[in-house]
Amino acid sequence: MKNNIKRIDRKLEYKGVIVDFYTDYMQMPDGKVVKWDFISHRKGAAAVVPVMDDGKILMVHQFRNALDRMTIEIPAGARDNTMEDTKVCAARELEEETGYRSDQLEFLISLRPTVAYDDEFIDIYVAKNLKPGAQHLDTYEFVELEAVPLDELCERIYAGEIQDGKTVAAIMAYKNKYA
Repeated sequence: MKNNIKRIDRKLEYKGVIVDFYTDYMQMPDGKVVKWDFISHRKGAAAVVPVMDDGKILMVHQFRNALDRMTIEIPAGARDNTMEDTKVCAARELEEETGYRSDQLEFLISLRPTVAYDDEFIDIYVAKNLKPGAQHLDTYEFVELEAVPLDELCERIYAGEIQDGKTVAAIMAYKNKYA
């Protein structure tokens, strides 16, 4: 099927810290012009599945404003700039959020979490051979750590306790590849 949809204009509506919000004016195959929302995630992101020596996965609990509640997720964050290698970002986020470092980071999957309206991508890595260090949380970050067996994480996903898309995809991909 040939794509006969064409963007004819893009208007910046709001410039944020991490994302910019646009209105796109799209010409449809029948010639009509419609408005679509578009969110640009300027930097992209990386995440990491931190695997402890005993096989448990180190998870972070943190408050998410969009949901107005605490969530359980894998460590993740935005790249410092568009040139930063996502592996470097993943290593940094691992240490910042958990206090652990790893000399064994392996690429797992790349995600486009919300293709309907934004261009964000998240590269996800697996970290093994974790070495304790110190957390370096941003001033607005308050996280609690929990080491969880893989089977329990899957149960919590199916129970609806874990709903974060990157975390669900990462845990399932990790289980499929390594367990």
